[in-house]
Amino acid sequence: MLITSRSNPTVKKLVSLQQKKYRALYGEYVAEGEKMVAECLAAGGEISLLALSESKAQKAGNAYSGLPMPVIILSDDVFEKVSGEQTPQGVLAVVRMPRPALKAPGKSCLLLDGVSDPGNLGAIIRTANAAGYEEIYLLGCADPYSPKAVRASMSGVFHTALYEGNAADILAALEGVPLVTADLDGENVFVFTPPEKFCLVIGNEGHGIRAEVKSRRAYTVTVPMRRTQESLNAAVSGGVVMYALKRGEFQK
Repeated sequence: MLITSRSNPTVKKLVSLQQKKYRALYGEYVAEGEKMVAECLAAGGEISLLALSESKAQKAGNAYSGLPMPVIILSDDVFEKVSGEQTPQGVLAVVRMPRPALKAPGKSCLLLDGVSDPGNLGAIIRTANAAGYEEIYLLGCADPYSPKAVRASMSGVFHTALYEGNAADILAALEGVPLVTADLDGENVFVFTPPEKFCLVIGNEGHGIRAEVKSRRAYTVTVPMRRTQESLNAAVSGGVVMYALKRGEFQK
């Protein structure tokens, strides 16, 4: 059945998922684009609904048939209404948010403390997935399931466990795991030898790491820079440190 009305209840719900309060209400978020939807399916994401534009459905033929979730078709103008993209690809999925309970990490992990820009957050999740950090603790961060963060994660959001909580609960889960923070007065990260298991802390873009977390740090590292440059973007510096701390794994 083709949906052509913007007042259709399903259309209204899809539009509402652009807002955090409705994502929290429904426990769902939107993953948009052909590659993102394919990655979500491959990763075993719990998709509750797949939406195609009318023109995409005509071009795709039977490509999206036989899937275990409802598939709806929206007229092109209605799809543009629900899309968060400037140039919609004509396919999006409504995905259930995984809400894993806080627990101790199985191996080296990340703690993101107050990363407030969704683009930075998504980029960090993307790099974390690439570098093999499968568990990420989020303390006062932007919504990782916002359209901008999901888009910037480039499917990383489907392959990492994202734990959210307050400082006390997250630090309790990380008890016994040495925290590694990045600061200007730290040891050069390229010569630093990390412990076998650690938690890398990446702080807020402007204010850094909160005192409560900083008081628990075991090591401090720094990314060396020319004197003409004061700092790096949080996602960029985080990516450099992530790979530097795991360089031994990539040299094998």
